[in-house]
Amino acid sequence: MSKKKQQQEKSAEPQTEATPEPIAASDAASDAAPVPAVLLHASAQDPDSFAVQISDQIESFIVAVTEVAKGDEPDSAVPFLLLEVSQLLLAGGRLGAHEDIVPEDRYEPDLGPERDVDDLRERLAAMLEPIDVYSEVFDPYEPRKAPVACRISDDLADVVADLSHGLAHFRAGRTVEALWWWQFSYFSNWGSTASAALRALQSLVAHVRLNQPLEDLNGLDTDEDLAEDALAEAAGKVMAEEIAGPLGLRSVQ
Repeated sequence: MSKKKQQQEKSAEPQTEATPEPIAASDAASDAAPVPAVLLHASAQDPDSFAVQISDQIESFIVAVTEVAKGDEPDSAVPFLLLEVSQLLLAGGRLGAHEDIVPEDRYEPDLGPERDVDDLRERLAAMLEPIDVYSEVFDPYEPRKAPVACRISDDLADVVADLSHGLAHFRAGRTVEALWWWQFSYFSNWGSTASAALRALQSLVAHVRLNQPLEDLNGLDTDEDLAEDALAEAAGKVMAEEIAGPLGLRSVQ
């Protein structure tokens, strides 16, 4: 996905939303000092505070995934990635609940070369090789869509690339530009990508913890266009053998 903005996104006018009225204090608390209403989605909040919180969560995710990809602790990689993706999606939910963020400039400043995530992708793929491929439906509201084969390593690398683009703006002092990009790309790419990866990671851990092995992989590959009935979930006995022992769980018979 190109990181350059669609010009129609830049020129779009912000949506007008009515500001909710703060909840009135009860009679019993009428003498107490008024407490201002805190609205997660309202731009009346200090934008710098919101931006700092989001950027901290995003930077923490990037650092964590990069560390996991080094392969120093492969035995704990899957549960650790499950935790990190879950925490990232909290930041995504906050961006999604926030009113539309509109950039100050019509055109995006040039950031130079994009971050190269190929090495990260390859390291994750090598570490997750037995369980990397899984099946996913891109849009659950589109009827009769067959699942497609995806890779956790591809998903995580793509998410890091999207987040790094906004982080470069944030570090350059373009706070609103960074927030706009993170919000727009959350809806258009990294939100659904991270959600799919989270579902796969959660499924892997759940099958191990519940002692429920799946069938072995049956030629599933992201380079193949397979029919729906040929797609198998990317886990199984191989997953159990590779993960259950290192996690200290009982083996699957």
